[in-house]
Amino acid sequence: MRSLPQRVMARASLLAATSLVVSVGVLVPQVTAQAVSYAPPLPPTTATAFVVADATTGRILAARDMHGRLAPASTLKVLTALTALPHLAGSDTVKGTWAAAGVDGTKVGINPGQTYTAKQLFTAMMVMSANDAAMTIGSALGGVPKAVSEMNAMAAHLRAYDTVAHTTNGLDAPGQTSSAYDLAMMFRDGLASSRFRYYISQRSAAFPLAQGKSYTIYTHDRLLTSYPGMIGGKNGYTIAANGSFVGAAQRGGHTIIVAVMRDVPDFWPEVQSLLDWGFAADGHVKTLGYLLLPRRS
Repeated sequence: MRSLPQRVMARASLLAATSLVVSVGVLVPQVTAQAVSYAPPLPPTTATAFVVADATTGRILAARDMHGRLAPASTLKVLTALTALPHLAGSDTVKGTWAAAGVDGTKVGINPGQTYTAKQLFTAMMVMSANDAAMTIGSALGGVPKAVSEMNAMAAHLRAYDTVAHTTNGLDAPGQTSSAYDLAMMFRDGLASSRFRYYISQRSAAFPLAQGKSYTIYTHDRLLTSYPGMIGGKNGYTIAANGSFVGAAQRGGHTIIVAVMRDVPDFWPEVQSLLDWGFAADGHVKTLGYLLLPRRS
């Protein structure tokens, strides 16, 4: 987080040996990762890329193809939130557009011309992954093209060098990428924001409909309602991206971040196993690298 001392490992050293990096219990040519003391074997995962990291220190405990550039799906909404939150107070208002109302995928039900608060839009985007809410947030930043430009500037500020945004909602677009490393790093930055933590922690919320009516939306983060100590997370799925997730949990004074990309649609048991492993292994395995801190302003 921003208040912590900066500890950096050169990206070249993270990539030099191989595209696959694992922690204790897995042998891979040209990769060394040894236990400092006993740690359980790393659980199996079908994810093409993943990262397990300590959010407090930034230590990377285990990873596979951490800088592999893959389609992020709705995990990109983490970057949308980090970009927009400093510019929009919760009470700020914005009107829905026809473009947002007609977007593909998961929608909260934005009505063209209806006025929404930024708090309502952030809630819909982070709680139920509403693509129309993400587009409306982009409108509030001066239009989606301007919002995307600011997202890419934020990615550069955060040193998320594998991340290129072309949408505010993460729907597949040519050249739009992120990596397990970047997702973990961006989520770590978000954890330093009380507003970000608020939105990812909401299990349900009321969202306005037309004519003064409303309905209840529910979190898409299954671990938020089942995993002890879960702070929250952001999941995603498209046909091109497959399953993706980044989130964090806190237990016994440790906060563990897990990011997975190009995984099976039902990745929840794998994420839970990686979180369990992270808590058990933290302090017992050698560091594979560090999540970088943002550039100094």
